[in-house]
Amino acid sequence: MTEARVVTEADPAFETEVPVAIIGAGAAGLIAALSCRAEGIEPLVIERDPVPRGSTSLSAGLIPAAGTRFQRERGIADDAATFAVDIQRKAHGQADPALVALVSRNVAPAIEWLADAHALPFSVVHDFDYPGHSNRRMHGLPSRSGAELVDRLRQAAEQAEIPILTEAHVTTLVRDPSGAIRGLVAERPDGSAERIGARAVVLACCGYGGNKALVRKYIPDLADALYFGHPGNEGEAVLWGEQLGATLRDMTGHQGHGSVAHPQGILVSWAVIMEGGFQVNLDGDRFWNESSGYSEAGVAVLRQREGVAWDIFDARIAGITRQFEDFRQAEAQGAVITAPTIEELAARTKLPADRLRASFDAVERQKRAGTRDTFGRDWSRGAPLTAPFCAVRVTGALFHSQGGLAIDGRARVRLADGWVVPNLFAAGGAACGVSGPEASGYLSGNGLLTAVALGRIAGREAAKVAG
Repeated sequence: MTEARVVTEADPAFETEVPVAIIGAGAAGLIAALSCRAEGIEPLVIERDPVPRGSTSLSAGLIPAAGTRFQRERGIADDAATFAVDIQRKAHGQADPALVALVSRNVAPAIEWLADAHALPFSVVHDFDYPGHSNRRMHGLPSRSGAELVDRLRQAAEQAEIPILTEAHVTTLVRDPSGAIRGLVAERPDGSAERIGARAVVLACCGYGGNKALVRKYIPDLADALYFGHPGNEGEAVLWGEQLGATLRDMTGHQGHGSVAHPQGILVSWAVIMEGGFQVNLDGDRFWNESSGYSEAGVAVLRQREGVAWDIFDARIAGITRQFEDFRQAEAQGAVITAPTIEELAARTKLPADRLRASFDAVERQKRAGTRDTFGRDWSRGAPLTAPFCAVRVTGALFHSQGGLAIDGRARVRLADGWVVPNLFAAGGAACGVSGPEASGYLSGNGLLTAVALGRIAGREAAKVAG
């Protein structure tokens, strides 16, 4: 891993000068670029990979937003204020209230702008609930995959004639003695380096999940867990921020996940749980309140024997979840096991039949009674599971960090002394998220929420500085 540095130069010289340099070509960076271009400023997007992908491509590509026309078309009444309450409730009141208000207010207009200006065909997931959301507000593209989202954003950038410099790893920020960022240094695969000057810089290089030392420092419970994010998320934004004297916030916050098919390494949507499924360990026993959320599930599953569990659901739920490309891939690779009876399912999964049957029967009794179980899960809305039954062997994983650089209302990086860097912006995982300092504070979609909302703001504000 190349060291991330900040250097101060009295009169820096550059080989190339651009109005705005955007580091990272995931959802946050590409949206920032499109937003910048809409203001009449041509940015340069700099991406370390051969093709823009990032953590966005590994996600389900779902963006929570309240008060959109896509919700209204489905008869869903929602608004930003309700969304903000949900975010803060999940974060136990520990998220930055100004940031919560900023993103919950700006994400819906950003989605509609992407649909109108760049023909991204969003629709709202209307057939099941995500934990913590009081309304159905998850928006996605037809395949319900992050790969489609980043591909369509890349296509939009290409159509807007936005240059994307790939296979260029930014290692160094260059500032002048006043503290303003003047440019950067990007390393190429052949070992050469390019010095690129910029009037404004947007950090859209996600978080630090790919940096084992930072994970061990801030999220020790997941230090040895499967990392399901992009390996290039090495925490450059955090490391640059430390050297700049920036404010870092909620560094222990993160998104985990407790439903990654193992050993296939494919995300299995939490819909299999929220629609009435449950999890058991290798003894066939339930071990926690699954409705708490998939982020908390990461640690909950990893604490079980061998760090694995089984998702138990039925064909009806599989039919709902099949709208997600990841689930279709899991089925294609044989991760989804089906059986006509619970006893046969136990045989095929090598789980103790008597224990799995006891867990299944207890869940179904709770559903019939419409009560909470001993773990605190409310079964009043859970539909009965009926044959054929399904199971997927899963493990826990770290998806991405939620802590990062504190920003102001214009997405400018805030310094610990109360000032801001006037021409340095942060979006997505480079910025502090709205999950607070705990995994349990992560509300479904919080990652793409800040990527989309802050990407839109950062690009627009960077264009103003550069213009």
